[in-house]
Amino acid sequence: MKISKKMAALLAAAGLMALGLSACGGTPSGPHQSKNGIETSDDGVMRKELTALELADMMGIGINLGNTMEAYGHTSIGVGADVSAYETYWGQPVTTQEMVTGMKEAGFTALRIPVAWTNAMDFESGDYTIGEDYLNRVEEIINYALNEDMYVIVNDHWDGGWWGMFGSANEETRAQAMELYTSMWTQIAERYKEYSDHLIFESANEELGFRLNDTDIAADSGSLSDADCFTVTNQINQAFVDTIRATGGNNENRFLLIAGFGTDITNTCNSQFVMPTDTADSKLLISVHYYDPSGYCIFDSVASWGNKEHYNDQNTMLAKMTQFTDQGYGVIIGEYGVLMESGTMKENTAEYYRNFLSNCDLYGYVPMLWDCNNMYSRNDCKIIDEEVGSIFLEHSYAVQSKQSKENIQANAQAYMDQAIAAAPEAKGVDENTALAWIMYNSSDWNISFSVGDVYKPEDKTAGVEEVVAEITGPGTYTVSLDFTGTSGGYANSVVFSAIGISNAEILYPGCIINIKEVLINGEPYKLNGRPYTASDDGICTRVNLYNNWVSAVPEDVRVFGGGGRAGLTPNLLDPDTLGNVKTIEVTFDFVTAE
Repeated sequence: MKISKKMAALLAAAGLMALGLSACGGTPSGPHQSKNGIETSDDGVMRKELTALELADMMGIGINLGNTMEAYGHTSIGVGADVSAYETYWGQPVTTQEMVTGMKEAGFTALRIPVAWTNAMDFESGDYTIGEDYLNRVEEIINYALNEDMYVIVNDHWDGGWWGMFGSANEETRAQAMELYTSMWTQIAERYKEYSDHLIFESANEELGFRLNDTDIAADSGSLSDADCFTVTNQINQAFVDTIRATGGNNENRFLLIAGFGTDITNTCNSQFVMPTDTADSKLLISVHYYDPSGYCIFDSVASWGNKEHYNDQNTMLAKMTQFTDQGYGVIIGEYGVLMESGTMKENTAEYYRNFLSNCDLYGYVPMLWDCNNMYSRNDCKIIDEEVGSIFLEHSYAVQSKQSKENIQANAQAYMDQAIAAAPEAKGVDENTALAWIMYNSSDWNISFSVGDVYKPEDKTAGVEEVVAEITGPGTYTVSLDFTGTSGGYANSVVFSAIGISNAEILYPGCIINIKEVLINGEPYKLNGRPYTASDDGICTRVNLYNNWVSAVPEDVRVFGGGGRAGLTPNLLDPDTLGNVKTIEVTFDFVTAE
């Protein structure tokens, strides 16, 4: 990889140029004991002139040690259990050097270690001391990676949801949350202070955002408004930086990874999210996660990926994070992946990864695969799929360090252009067509059909059969979904559903959808209130059948026959009694404005 003269001089001064930059910019100093008695090969060197953007170029691609040290056994096995009981609590094996060595051989030169520190902390009683055995075990795993000259990221990861204490209605609880947080990071920073800049601290996981209102541990949480969540997130991230820097030594210049707002790209790019100030120069990175579309990446509700719209959505979303690289912050995609069920890869997984990693090459991001002994087998110490394994190697630091950055970017752009050009067009409707359909997500998220204000018939679970209706004017129409052809033969209740009509706000302004009948499994279903017609985007007209994310009926809704707002609800279906849905059919009158 092409480097600046400043970086070359710095590496030469540190005695590292002999590596030819093929080992991530550092060289192990040989086995020795850390101050805590843990064997390490880390040399403790801090490259003070190295910037966050330069570091990102040197980190290569990474992987998560998922469901391991963040497995939360605190409430079940207490604080003083053997550390291995926590490490294996979510079904993962005890981590070994061989597992991490295999990760390096697979092309990964960075390891993210999610950690639940309160596993070993009696925080409920106000004691925020982290157990020594727990600190030792995390250090051992850190050293497994440092032994391979990998970069290491350590965070506090969900951790039972104690983060909801920040959203408590009780001021004392909120103060305790900050005390817990700063005490935790003071201990972590002091414990691992001697390590080189190959060790990076990350302020949080996905909890810094709206999840500060989570009620997992703080039952009275939920007091923060959306704006408050941004404010408190910014305060926590600033406290993180200040706490680490205050411990001195190597931590004065350690690279710090700042968790974006909910690690969501769109919300992190919101002007309400503010990066913390720092006494060190150019040592901050920003972390976001990418699992879009979630029905394909996280759940099994979308069977495939790869049309032009999918490529365009991915390329457009990832490009947003350049607003941070433009300001000098390194960008780490702390989690991404097409998750597998029962070891089965989804259709076009390889194409998804290749385009995603090409985006990272183009913009200089560091991608960290989320994996829990699935794509990377900890038993066999290798990637389970040959094609995907070859993609990771193609984008690895070992390969790309032999190329200039300009060449890497040119190749990435060429591939992305070629991929989107070759991708099939997405199915849908043109702007002059009003088409009605049923959006649907089952309660377990495993069954889905075209959720969102744009009709996307390809975004569905394999086996779902739909009946849609083209709206040509006032009249009665019927739409339906049949789930009997899916692997389970039904949808498990509902977590979201709506009737959508594409382009109706434009073609039929002021229109109303008046539901006449709903059939569930062929039987009439009594609605749990009165429906209303609305639009989120000013294009698609919709009626919610079940949408618990709507906290209050909007003021500008349209209702058939008047009758005021009494009984209006976004939750016409009752998920608690709905049961297994084999078919859903909705007949409605489409009424245009007079």
